[in-house]
Amino acid sequence: MNRSELTWIRSSYSGAEGGQCLEIAADTQAVLVRDSKAVPGPVIRVSREAWAGFIRR
Repeated sequence: MNRSELTWIRSSYSGAEGGQCLEIAADTQAVLVRDSKAVPGPVIRVSREAWAGFIRR
């Protein structure tokens, strides 16, 4: 899936000014993570299982 076709969700810890935060999007295979200040920049792709383990901790 193309990155522009994904629905990106910004961290709830982000303030009104944007600040330093992450955005995530999920496709059928993985969760993608990017820097909200560098949208066209690199994206980290992790498996759904790895993401679930990360948020459980």
